[in-house]
Amino acid sequence: MAGSPGANFGAALVLPVAARVVSKATTRECDAYSGFQDTELARELHAGGCARVFIGGLATDYCVRATALDALRARFRVVVLTDAVRAVDLQPGDGERALAQLQAQGVQLATTAELLAEDERRGAAA
Repeated sequence: MAGSPGANFGAALVLPVAARVVSKATTRECDAYSGFQDTELARELHAGGCARVFIGGLATDYCVRATALDALRARFRVVVLTDAVRAVDLQPGDGERALAQLQAQGVQLATTAELLAEDERRGAAA
């Protein structure tokens, strides 16, 4: 909830100096599932030449799903990091159904290890 201690970053998180934090639902009166909802995120990413976004976070069946769908609508290539998301699973399997829906819509599902291995293969081929 905005303004609560739970909304703060964990003390162990170290962000790069150049990191840009975009917050959603910044007041207690405002709800938002998507990181693109009522933010300048899509504009800023397009302005910076970004073509692909990587999504991790909570919760797979709500915020991750909504953010990924909005990213697709904004014409980004979207990768959901399956080992960096967790579902609420109000109904058992909600998270898996959300991932299946996203994949059917064109979202790539990958683990961070798979992306690192892909990056290493590219580096070795260069």
